[in-house]
Amino acid sequence: MDTAEIANLLDDDGRVRRWPKKQDQKRLVLEYLSGKFTVGVEYSEVEVNAVLDAWHLFGDHALLRRELYDRGLVERTPDGRRYWLPRP
Repeated sequence: MDTAEIANLLDDDGRVRRWPKKQDQKRLVLEYLSGKFTVGVEYSEVEVNAVLDAWHLFGDHALLRRELYDRGLVERTPDGRRYWLPRP
């Protein structure tokens, strides 16, 4: 993913500094974060939180996890225990 469109939201290490207000920027941030997961790997909720915490600075992995799921960028079991990227 080309990060130029969200460069102002990233720190020097590529971590998201703040949650954007604009919907198009939110989508770009979520696409960026979904790229931090590996296709074909299932993650526990704790593992998803750890990945998200490593790549954002505003302290709300629950918001990001929920948004990733709601926007179809990750899938999960009905009980929310396992997460994975959708197959292309």
